[in-house]
Amino acid sequence: MRFGIYPGGRVSTVCSYPPDPAAIGDLVDEVAGGRPFVIREYVHFFGDATPPDVVTSLGAEQDLARLTMPDEWYVEDGRELDLVASYIPREADVPGWLAFLDTVIDRYGHLMRYLQVTLEPNFPIPLIDGSAPGVLRALTLGVPHARAALDRRGLHDVRVGFSVAEPPEWLGGDDGFWQYLSTVPARDFADHVDYVGLALYPDAFSPVAPRGTPGDVASLTAHALRHLREHSLPRARIPLGTPVHIVENGTPSGSPRTEQAQCDSLSDMLDTILALQESRNITHYELFSLRDADSGSTEPTGTLGLVTDTYRPKPAFALYRDAVHGIRQDVSGTAGPPF
Repeated sequence: MRFGIYPGGRVSTVCSYPPDPAAIGDLVDEVAGGRPFVIREYVHFFGDATPPDVVTSLGAEQDLARLTMPDEWYVEDGRELDLVASYIPREADVPGWLAFLDTVIDRYGHLMRYLQVTLEPNFPIPLIDGSAPGVLRALTLGVPHARAALDRRGLHDVRVGFSVAEPPEWLGGDDGFWQYLSTVPARDFADHVDYVGLALYPDAFSPVAPRGTPGDVASLTAHALRHLREHSLPRARIPLGTPVHIVENGTPSGSPRTEQAQCDSLSDMLDTILALQESRNITHYELFSLRDADSGSTEPTGTLGLVTDTYRPKPAFALYRDAVHGIRQDVSGTAGPPF
Protein backbone atom coordinates (compact mmCIF):
# COMPACT_ATOMS: atom_id res chain seq x y z
CA MET A 1 0.00 0.00 0.00
CA ARG A 2 1.29 3.45 -0.93
CA PHE A 3 0.24 6.02 1.71
CA GLY A 4 -0.24 9.77 1.46
CA ILE A 5 -2.02 12.87 2.75
CA TYR A 6 -3.50 16.25 1.84
CA PRO A 7 -1.15 18.74 3.58
CA GLY A 8 -3.24 21.90 3.42
CA GLY A 9 -5.64 23.19 6.03
CA ARG A 10 -8.63 24.06 3.84
CA VAL A 11 -11.98 22.34 3.34
CA SER A 12 -14.08 24.17 0.75
CA THR A 13 -14.45 27.73 2.09
CA VAL A 14 -13.14 26.95 5.61
CA CYS A 15 -9.54 27.74 6.50
CA SER A 16 -8.65 29.29 9.85
CA TYR A 17 -5.00 30.07 9.19
CA PRO A 18 -2.68 30.18 6.17
CA PRO A 19 -0.39 27.16 5.81
CA ASP A 20 2.91 27.01 7.65
CA PRO A 21 5.33 25.34 5.20
CA ALA A 22 7.94 24.60 7.85
CA ALA A 23 5.43 22.85 10.11
CA ILE A 24 3.94 20.95 7.17
CA GLY A 25 7.35 19.79 6.03
CA ASP A 26 8.33 18.51 9.47
CA LEU A 27 5.03 16.71 10.06
CA VAL A 28 4.93 15.09 6.62
CA ASP A 29 8.52 13.94 7.04
CA GLU A 30 7.64 12.37 10.39
CA VAL A 31 4.64 10.52 8.96
CA ALA A 32 6.43 9.38 5.80
CA GLY A 33 9.54 8.23 7.64
CA GLY A 34 11.63 8.29 4.49
CA ARG A 35 9.20 6.11 2.54
CA PRO A 36 7.60 7.00 -0.81
CA PHE A 37 4.63 9.19 0.08
CA VAL A 38 1.78 10.71 -1.94
CA ILE A 39 0.88 14.39 -1.54
CA ARG A 40 -2.62 15.40 -2.63
CA GLU A 41 -3.37 18.90 -3.93
CA TYR A 42 -6.22 20.63 -5.78
CA VAL A 43 -6.67 23.12 -8.64
CA HIS A 44 -10.03 24.36 -9.90
CA PHE A 45 -11.67 25.25 -13.22
CA PHE A 46 -14.36 27.90 -12.74
CA GLY A 47 -15.16 29.07 -16.28
CA ASP A 48 -16.10 32.65 -17.04
CA ALA A 49 -19.43 32.89 -15.19
CA THR A 50 -18.18 32.28 -11.65
CA PRO A 51 -17.96 35.46 -9.54
CA PRO A 52 -14.44 36.33 -8.34
CA ASP A 53 -15.55 36.20 -4.71
CA VAL A 54 -16.38 32.49 -5.09
CA VAL A 55 -12.88 31.81 -6.40
CA THR A 56 -11.38 33.75 -3.50
CA SER A 57 -13.58 32.00 -0.92
CA LEU A 58 -12.07 28.68 -2.00
CA GLY A 59 -8.53 30.03 -1.82
CA ALA A 60 -8.15 29.19 -5.52
CA GLU A 61 -7.02 32.49 -7.00
CA GLN A 62 -3.39 31.34 -7.10
CA ASP A 63 -4.01 27.74 -8.22
CA LEU A 64 -1.82 27.97 -11.30
CA ALA A 65 0.90 29.97 -9.58
CA ARG A 66 1.62 27.69 -6.64
CA LEU A 67 0.38 24.85 -4.49
CA THR A 68 0.68 24.60 -0.71
CA MET A 69 4.43 24.00 -0.81
CA PRO A 70 7.25 25.07 -3.17
CA ASP A 71 7.41 23.15 -6.45
CA GLU A 72 10.60 21.26 -5.70
CA TRP A 73 9.22 19.86 -2.43
CA TYR A 74 6.74 17.64 -4.31
CA VAL A 75 9.49 15.66 -6.03
CA GLU A 76 11.99 15.41 -3.18
CA ASP A 77 12.54 12.60 -0.65
CA GLY A 78 10.25 10.10 -2.37
CA ARG A 79 7.19 12.36 -2.51
CA GLU A 80 4.68 11.92 -5.37
CA LEU A 81 2.16 14.61 -6.32
CA ASP A 82 -1.46 13.57 -6.77
CA LEU A 83 -3.04 16.62 -8.39
CA VAL A 84 -6.81 16.99 -8.61
CA ALA A 85 -8.25 19.10 -11.42
CA SER A 86 -11.73 20.07 -10.24
CA TYR A 87 -14.48 21.17 -12.66
CA ILE A 88 -16.94 23.61 -10.99
CA PRO A 89 -18.10 26.26 -13.50
CA ARG A 90 -21.49 27.95 -13.09
CA GLU A 91 -22.23 27.23 -16.77
CA ALA A 92 -21.19 24.20 -18.80
CA ASP A 93 -17.89 24.83 -20.57
CA VAL A 94 -16.25 21.62 -21.69
CA PRO A 95 -13.99 23.28 -24.33
CA GLY A 96 -12.70 25.68 -21.67
CA TRP A 97 -12.19 22.77 -19.32
CA LEU A 98 -10.11 20.81 -21.81
CA ALA A 99 -7.97 23.88 -22.40
CA PHE A 100 -7.60 24.22 -18.62
CA LEU A 101 -6.35 20.63 -18.38
CA ASP A 102 -3.70 21.51 -20.97
CA THR A 103 -2.68 24.52 -18.88
CA VAL A 104 -2.50 22.45 -15.69
CA ILE A 105 -0.32 19.86 -17.41
CA ASP A 106 1.95 22.57 -18.79
CA ARG A 107 2.30 24.10 -15.32
CA TYR A 108 2.49 21.04 -13.07
CA GLY A 109 3.02 18.03 -15.34
CA HIS A 110 6.71 17.78 -14.49
CA LEU A 111 5.79 17.45 -10.80
CA MET A 112 2.85 15.04 -11.10
CA ARG A 113 2.69 11.32 -10.57
CA TYR A 114 -1.13 11.19 -10.61
CA LEU A 115 -3.70 13.46 -12.28
CA GLN A 116 -7.28 13.17 -11.09
CA VAL A 117 -9.77 14.50 -13.64
CA THR A 118 -12.80 15.90 -11.76
CA LEU A 119 -13.63 15.60 -8.07
CA GLU A 120 -16.56 13.40 -7.02
CA PRO A 121 -18.74 13.93 -10.12
CA ASN A 122 -21.26 11.33 -8.91
CA PHE A 123 -23.02 13.51 -6.31
CA PRO A 124 -24.44 17.07 -6.62
CA ILE A 125 -22.67 18.54 -3.60
CA PRO A 126 -22.32 22.36 -3.54
CA LEU A 127 -18.86 23.50 -4.68
CA ILE A 128 -18.02 19.90 -5.70
CA ASP A 129 -17.99 18.78 -9.31
CA GLY A 130 -21.18 16.71 -9.23
CA SER A 131 -23.12 19.98 -8.94
CA ALA A 132 -21.54 21.55 -12.05
CA PRO A 133 -23.37 21.69 -15.40
CA GLY A 134 -21.73 19.46 -17.99
CA VAL A 135 -19.71 17.46 -15.49
CA LEU A 136 -20.37 14.05 -17.08
CA ARG A 137 -18.97 15.17 -20.41
CA ALA A 138 -16.15 16.97 -18.60
CA LEU A 139 -15.21 13.63 -17.03
CA THR A 140 -15.61 11.32 -20.00
CA LEU A 141 -13.91 13.68 -22.44
CA GLY A 142 -11.39 14.97 -19.90
CA VAL A 143 -9.75 11.66 -19.02
CA PRO A 144 -8.76 10.68 -22.60
CA HIS A 145 -7.85 14.30 -23.34
CA ALA A 146 -5.51 14.43 -20.35
CA ARG A 147 -3.93 11.10 -21.27
CA ALA A 148 -3.23 12.30 -24.81
CA ALA A 149 -1.92 15.66 -23.59
CA LEU A 150 0.46 13.99 -21.15
CA ASP A 151 1.70 11.58 -23.80
CA ARG A 152 2.35 14.42 -26.26
CA ARG A 153 4.60 15.99 -23.64
CA GLY A 154 6.43 12.74 -22.94
CA LEU A 155 4.84 12.39 -19.49
CA HIS A 156 3.91 8.75 -19.98
CA ASP A 157 4.41 7.80 -16.32
CA VAL A 158 1.69 10.10 -14.99
CA ARG A 159 -1.36 8.03 -14.07
CA VAL A 160 -4.78 9.49 -14.97
CA GLY A 161 -7.95 8.74 -13.04
CA PHE A 162 -11.11 10.15 -11.49
CA SER A 163 -12.77 9.95 -8.08
CA VAL A 164 -16.22 9.21 -6.72
CA ALA A 165 -17.82 9.56 -3.30
CA GLU A 166 -19.31 6.56 -1.50
CA PRO A 167 -21.31 4.93 0.01
CA PRO A 168 -24.00 4.73 -2.68
CA GLU A 169 -26.92 5.45 -0.36
CA TRP A 170 -25.59 8.90 0.45
CA LEU A 171 -27.78 11.71 -0.94
CA GLY A 172 -30.20 9.19 -2.41
CA GLY A 173 -27.75 7.24 -4.50
CA ASP A 174 -25.73 7.78 -7.67
CA ASP A 175 -27.36 5.37 -10.09
CA GLY A 176 -27.72 8.03 -12.80
CA PHE A 177 -23.97 8.64 -12.82
CA TRP A 178 -23.06 4.99 -13.34
CA GLN A 179 -25.89 4.57 -15.85
CA TYR A 180 -24.35 7.36 -17.92
CA LEU A 181 -20.90 5.75 -17.78
CA SER A 182 -22.43 2.43 -18.84
CA THR A 183 -23.42 4.04 -22.16
CA VAL A 184 -19.89 5.22 -22.98
CA PRO A 185 -17.87 2.71 -25.04
CA ALA A 186 -14.80 1.42 -23.20
CA ARG A 187 -12.52 2.68 -25.99
CA ASP A 188 -13.78 6.22 -25.34
CA PHE A 189 -13.38 6.27 -21.56
CA ALA A 190 -12.69 3.18 -19.43
CA ASP A 191 -9.67 2.12 -21.47
CA HIS A 192 -8.00 5.44 -20.60
CA VAL A 193 -8.59 5.20 -16.82
CA ASP A 194 -5.46 4.20 -14.89
CA TYR A 195 -7.12 4.23 -11.46
CA VAL A 196 -10.39 5.10 -9.73
CA GLY A 197 -10.29 7.22 -6.60
CA LEU A 198 -12.68 6.80 -3.69
CA ALA A 199 -13.56 9.53 -1.20
CA LEU A 200 -14.69 7.79 1.95
CA TYR A 201 -16.13 9.50 5.05
CA PRO A 202 -18.48 6.89 6.55
CA ASP A 203 -18.98 8.57 9.93
CA ALA A 204 -18.28 12.21 9.14
CA PHE A 205 -21.71 13.47 8.10
CA SER A 206 -24.27 11.15 9.69
CA PRO A 207 -24.57 9.01 12.83
CA VAL A 208 -23.33 5.43 12.72
CA ALA A 209 -23.89 2.37 14.85
CA PRO A 210 -21.70 1.71 17.90
CA ARG A 211 -18.32 0.14 17.31
CA GLY A 212 -18.50 -3.62 16.81
CA THR A 213 -22.16 -3.70 15.69
CA PRO A 214 -23.72 -3.84 12.21
CA GLY A 215 -23.67 -0.41 10.59
CA ASP A 216 -20.55 0.74 12.41
CA VAL A 217 -17.59 2.49 10.78
CA ALA A 218 -15.83 -0.72 9.84
CA SER A 219 -18.87 -2.31 8.21
CA LEU A 220 -19.75 0.87 6.32
CA THR A 221 -16.18 1.10 5.05
CA ALA A 222 -16.27 -2.50 3.84
CA HIS A 223 -19.66 -1.95 2.22
CA ALA A 224 -18.44 1.08 0.28
CA LEU A 225 -15.34 -0.74 -1.00
CA ARG A 226 -17.24 -3.84 -2.05
CA HIS A 227 -20.04 -1.89 -3.69
CA LEU A 228 -17.61 0.21 -5.72
CA ARG A 229 -15.56 -2.75 -6.93
CA GLU A 230 -18.29 -5.34 -7.40
CA HIS A 231 -21.24 -3.23 -8.54
CA SER A 232 -20.32 0.27 -9.76
CA LEU A 233 -17.05 -0.18 -11.63
CA PRO A 234 -18.23 -3.12 -13.77
CA ARG A 235 -21.11 -0.93 -14.99
CA ALA A 236 -18.54 1.54 -16.31
CA ARG A 237 -16.53 -1.32 -17.92
CA ILE A 238 -13.66 -0.71 -15.49
CA PRO A 239 -12.02 -4.08 -14.74
CA LEU A 240 -10.54 -5.51 -11.55
CA GLY A 241 -7.09 -4.84 -12.97
CA THR A 242 -7.69 -1.09 -12.68
CA PRO A 243 -6.62 -0.20 -9.12
CA VAL A 244 -8.68 1.71 -6.58
CA HIS A 245 -7.00 4.56 -4.72
CA ILE A 246 -8.54 5.73 -1.45
CA VAL A 247 -7.91 9.37 -2.32
CA GLU A 248 -9.72 10.89 0.64
CA ASN A 249 -10.55 9.27 3.95
CA GLY A 250 -11.15 11.08 7.18
CA THR A 251 -13.12 11.34 10.39
CA PRO A 252 -13.70 14.43 12.56
CA SER A 253 -12.71 15.11 16.15
CA GLY A 254 -14.85 18.17 16.94
CA SER A 255 -17.66 18.40 19.50
CA PRO A 256 -19.66 16.33 20.31
CA ARG A 257 -16.93 13.89 19.25
CA THR A 258 -13.48 13.65 20.78
CA GLU A 259 -9.92 13.31 19.55
CA GLN A 260 -9.80 9.77 20.93
CA ALA A 261 -13.00 8.88 19.07
CA GLN A 262 -11.37 10.17 15.88
CA CYS A 263 -8.41 7.90 16.54
CA ASP A 264 -10.69 4.90 17.17
CA SER A 265 -12.60 5.52 13.95
CA LEU A 266 -9.48 5.98 11.84
CA SER A 267 -8.07 2.75 13.27
CA ASP A 268 -11.20 0.83 12.27
CA MET A 269 -11.24 2.31 8.75
CA LEU A 270 -7.56 1.58 8.18
CA ASP A 271 -7.91 -2.00 9.45
CA THR A 272 -10.81 -2.60 7.06
CA ILE A 273 -9.16 -1.04 4.03
CA LEU A 274 -5.92 -2.93 4.56
CA ALA A 275 -7.78 -6.21 5.03
CA LEU A 276 -9.51 -5.71 1.67
CA GLN A 277 -6.59 -4.26 -0.28
CA GLU A 278 -5.67 -7.41 -2.18
CA SER A 279 -9.15 -8.72 -2.99
CA ARG A 280 -10.37 -5.29 -4.18
CA ASN A 281 -7.04 -4.19 -5.73
CA ILE A 282 -6.64 -1.13 -3.49
CA THR A 283 -3.12 0.18 -3.98
CA HIS A 284 -3.10 3.69 -2.46
CA TYR A 285 -4.44 5.37 0.67
CA GLU A 286 -4.43 9.16 1.15
CA LEU A 287 -5.71 10.65 4.37
CA PHE A 288 -7.71 13.86 4.53
CA SER A 289 -6.16 15.74 6.08
CA LEU A 290 -2.96 16.76 7.83
CA ARG A 291 -4.39 19.89 9.52
CA ASP A 292 -7.82 20.95 10.73
CA ALA A 293 -9.55 23.65 8.76
CA ASP A 294 -11.03 25.07 12.00
CA SER A 295 -10.41 23.23 15.26
CA GLY A 296 -13.10 25.24 17.03
CA SER A 297 -15.83 24.25 14.59
CA THR A 298 -18.66 21.87 15.41
CA GLU A 299 -19.04 21.15 11.68
CA PRO A 300 -17.43 17.84 10.68
CA THR A 301 -15.41 19.46 7.89
CA GLY A 302 -13.60 21.66 10.39
CA THR A 303 -11.81 18.93 12.36
CA LEU A 304 -10.72 16.22 9.92
CA GLY A 305 -7.01 16.83 10.51
CA LEU A 306 -4.41 14.70 12.25
CA VAL A 307 -3.25 17.93 13.88
CA THR A 308 -5.15 21.02 15.02
CA ASP A 309 -5.28 24.22 13.02
CA THR A 310 -2.22 25.35 15.02
CA TYR A 311 -0.38 22.08 14.21
CA ARG A 312 -0.70 20.35 17.59
CA PRO A 313 -0.77 16.57 16.94
CA LYS A 314 -3.87 14.65 17.99
CA PRO A 315 -3.79 10.93 18.92
CA ALA A 316 -4.69 10.04 15.32
CA PHE A 317 -1.38 11.51 14.15
CA ALA A 318 0.67 8.83 15.89
CA LEU A 319 -1.77 6.14 14.76
CA TYR A 320 -1.39 7.09 11.10
CA ARG A 321 2.36 7.57 11.36
CA ASP A 322 2.73 4.08 12.78
CA ALA A 323 0.47 2.62 10.10
CA VAL A 324 2.64 4.19 7.39
CA HIS A 325 5.75 2.83 9.11
CA GLY A 326 4.22 -0.66 9.25
CA ILE A 327 3.84 -0.70 13.04
CA ARG A 328 0.33 -1.45 14.24
CA GLN A 329 -0.66 0.44 17.39
CA ASP A 330 -4.03 -0.20 18.95
CA VAL A 331 -5.83 2.90 20.16
CA SER A 332 -4.75 2.35 23.74
CA GLY A 333 -1.13 2.65 22.61
CA THR A 334 -0.21 -1.04 22.97
CA ALA A 335 1.91 -2.28 20.09
CA GLY A 336 0.32 -4.98 17.98
CA PRO A 337 1.34 -6.90 14.87
CA PRO A 338 1.92 -5.09 11.58
CA PHE A 339 -1.09 -4.57 9.31
